[in-house]
Amino acid sequence: MNRILSVLVAAGLAAAGAAGVARAEEAHNAAEPTHFPIHKPTEESWSFAGPFGTYDKAQLQRGLKVYKEVCSACHSMNLVSFRTLEHLGYSEAQVKAFAAEYTVQDGPNNDGEMFERPGIPSDHFPAPFPNAIAAAAANNGAAPPDMSLLAKARGVERGFPTFVFDIFTQYAENGPDYIHALLTGYGEEPPAGMHIPEGTYYNPYFIAGKSLAMAPPLSDDQVTYDDGTPQTVDQYSRDVSAFLMWTAEPHLEDRKKTGFSVMVFLLLFGGLVYLTKRKVWSDVAH
Repeated sequence: MNRILSVLVAAGLAAAGAAGVARAEEAHNAAEPTHFPIHKPTEESWSFAGPFGTYDKAQLQRGLKVYKEVCSACHSMNLVSFRTLEHLGYSEAQVKAFAAEYTVQDGPNNDGEMFERPGIPSDHFPAPFPNAIAAAAANNGAAPPDMSLLAKARGVERGFPTFVFDIFTQYAENGPDYIHALLTGYGEEPPAGMHIPEGTYYNPYFIAGKSLAMAPPLSDDQVTYDDGTPQTVDQYSRDVSAFLMWTAEPHLEDRKKTGFSVMVFLLLFGGLVYLTKRKVWSDVAH
C-alpha cells in the first residue's frame, strides 16, 4: 500500500511540475512577437509629401551632415555621386571641396597597380568596407545595407483599407516613416519574458525581427547644426530620413510637376474632345 501511495504521490508531483513548465513556456511564448514590425511606424509630416510636395534643401543638407558624421562609418552609398550634391544648393566649388575630403581607390596606373587619390565630383561616395564579408565581420555578423535606395527599398505595408486611401493622397513616404521610427525606437524596453539574442538591440519598429545588430547610432548633441536647428535624436532621424528619400528619388519634384502637367493636359484634352463630339454630331439624329 505504501509503495502504491509513493507512486501516486510521485506521479502527482511530476504532473504538477509538467504543468508548471507548460505554464512557464506558455507565458514565455506569449511575450514573443508573432509579426514584424511589432509596432507600425507613425505617419510623419514631410515637406515632400503629397502631389505638390518639394524637398526642404536646408533639411537635406542637415541630413547629409548626419550621414557623413554618423551613418557613413558603417553604411555605403554606392549609387550617389558627389556632383549630385549641387541639387542640394551647394556650389561647384563646395562640391569639389566636399569630394576632396574623401579618399577613393583608382587605377591601375602605368605599373598596373591600384592607388588612392582625393575624391572628385564625378566619384561616388566610397564604401567604408572593402566587401560585404568585412562589413559583416565588423558589425556583429550583419553587413549594413547600402543607403542609396534605402528609403524606397524599406517600408511597412499599410494594409487594407489604408492603401486605398493612399492612392488618392499620393502617400509614398512609408520608407522615411520607417527609417525615422527605427532610429528613434531604441528607447523602449522589451516586454517581460521576451528573449533578446546577445549582441543585438531590441527595436519594436525593426521590419525583420524583434532586435537588430545595429546599436543605437544617434544621441542628442552628437552632430552640430550651424543653423540653430534642435540637435536631438528625433531631429537627426527626421533629417537623415529626408536625405535618404532624396538619394533614392532625386527627381521627385520633377516627376510631380510632370504628373500635374499631364493631368491638366488630359482634362483639357478630354473637354475639347467632348465639345468636338457635341459640335460634329449635334445635327445628326439619334
